[in-house]
Amino acid sequence: MKTLLVLVTLLFPMSCAANETKIAPAGVDKDIRQTLSNMDIKTIQKTPFKGLYEVQAGDQIFYTNSTGQYLLNGQMFDTKTKQNLTAIRLAEVNRISWTELPLENAIVSGPEDGLKMAVFTDPDCPYCVRLEKNLKKETGIRVYTFLFPLIQLHPDAYEKSKSIWCAEDQHQAMLDVMLDKKKLPAATCDTPIDANLELAQKLNVRGTPTIFSEDGRKYTGGNMQAWLEQGK
Repeated sequence: MKTLLVLVTLLFPMSCAANETKIAPAGVDKDIRQTLSNMDIKTIQKTPFKGLYEVQAGDQIFYTNSTGQYLLNGQMFDTKTKQNLTAIRLAEVNRISWTELPLENAIVSGPEDGLKMAVFTDPDCPYCVRLEKNLKKETGIRVYTFLFPLIQLHPDAYEKSKSIWCAEDQHQAMLDVMLDKKKLPAATCDTPIDANLELAQKLNVRGTPTIFSEDGRKYTGGNMQAWLEQGK
């Protein structure tokens, strides 16, 4: 990371304040998109460094020069304010609208008046298992879990997700499968799993667990309770 910061500082002298990020000029935008045509670019914006541009591709952020010849993948920090500018921008570009979530397709757990969060989970994902173990220790959180099997990584997760949804107690069935490796009967009902897969694609959810707060922010780590409080 230090190497990246030094390189950026040498190549691109700072010319404007960090909060003055704007859309790149049309010519620059065209050149970068042409050079990086293999990337699914959403937006190209100026950064606090003259000649350095932010490229949003999917749910990631990269940095490049005005022609797209040089591409940097790393974190940009403001050493004066101690802010991680890349993390701030990622939070902005990956923000979703909570009201657009089809909550009827989620497994609901936790108190009705709890802090709300949405989770995209795969029953065979080890990191999702770790999350569920941690959530059992938490209080005051209302969780909306969207079953999102990563079929290419976990071929059995799709049928497991369907079985969980068709269980009488969906949340307990999910915990039984994830924490106790219990095998459930085959699904006998209609499920929203395919709809969840489409929703994940729409929201740029590519891995599990992916977590969103009620105000649409994507969780990137840290104290979960404090993070959720920020979205009240």
